[in-house]
Amino acid sequence: MSIGGSTAERELADLRPWPDPAPPIGAQERLARLARARALMATIGAEAIIVGAGASLRYFAGVPWNATERLVALVLPAEGEPRMICPRFELGSLEASLGIDAEILLWEEHESPYELTARALGGARTLAIDPALPFFAFNGLRQAAPDVALVDGAPVIDGCRMIKSPAELALMSQAKAMTLEVHRRAARILAPGITTGAVRRFIDQAHRALGADDGSSFCAVQFGEASAYPHGLPGEQALADGDLVLIDTGCRVQGYNSDITRTYVFGAPSPEQVRVWEIERRAQAAAFAAVKPGVPCEEIDAVARRVLASEGFSPDYDLPGLPHRTGHGIGLSIHEAPYLVRGDKTPLAPGMCFSNEPMIVIPDAFGIRLEDHFHVTETGAAWFTEPQVSLEKPFG
Repeated sequence: MSIGGSTAERELADLRPWPDPAPPIGAQERLARLARARALMATIGAEAIIVGAGASLRYFAGVPWNATERLVALVLPAEGEPRMICPRFELGSLEASLGIDAEILLWEEHESPYELTARALGGARTLAIDPALPFFAFNGLRQAAPDVALVDGAPVIDGCRMIKSPAELALMSQAKAMTLEVHRRAARILAPGITTGAVRRFIDQAHRALGADDGSSFCAVQFGEASAYPHGLPGEQALADGDLVLIDTGCRVQGYNSDITRTYVFGAPSPEQVRVWEIERRAQAAAFAAVKPGVPCEEIDAVARRVLASEGFSPDYDLPGLPHRTGHGIGLSIHEAPYLVRGDKTPLAPGMCFSNEPMIVIPDAFGIRLEDHFHVTETGAAWFTEPQVSLEKPFG
């Protein structure tokens, strides 16, 4: 059984927490990350870097907080102990989350966290800024430390995060395997009249049952013509026989993301659906085969487009064809640098991780996206999850 024939209740009852969870990131790995950041800081002439709440703070310090209007940040000097800037009333929560040894500097609600941060720089004259730091925080620092040169910290942040360690690859492998299992079970609950909302709710519950951090990190379910819109249409759709089904979803494990898309037909596919699906499969396979260390990211996008152009689709971003990039980096952020897109000349390197999703969109008809992820190896690429087998048998 591959599509239909079961129920949400039956499938959920059969799920258990993941039997062999990957270990969390350890203290020694975080120390290595800080050392790598300091080495990269030297290449851009930065004497310190500030990392705000979000994925990068989790990466370096283990603190899984999202950014808010209150400044929570890591200040990493070129030499000396890391310093954490935090509201005083959050001290207990910070201590429970912090994964590195750091001096903790606290500010009260009526005080300026930016003046505190300026003092924490310890005389640094050049400060690298986390590219995800909110503008209001950047502006506050600029006013509190007018004599400090503020430079782009992306070469440091991205330079560290784009290369994944074996521990990171293991966490991502688990997340992706969990999502693929959820995909299999979502296909089984399909029946005439089921709504996109009902499928989304099942996918969230299934991710939770397997032990994902917070259920689905996102979920797009598109039936029929709605699949021709890369991120779908508003409102509910009800499944009918012959509808194309596009489901794109993911979860997090210890903060690390999965993001997998499957496209198939509920019922018998049309000749045109079969033709376009096969072209999509070939484009995805060609992009994967082109991966080698040293190849520019943009070349992988170009390879996929050449396959589409050979079949009469646009070689650019026009429709019918591929309207978006062929892939994105992935890790603690679902979309992160570098990107498989024209203009990104970053050389591929072992440890980089990407989606591979050269979607084909035919306006007012349907869209087909096959999305799996790979990591770059010393000799080429390795899939996290095996690509879809066929249109008729999406899971073999």
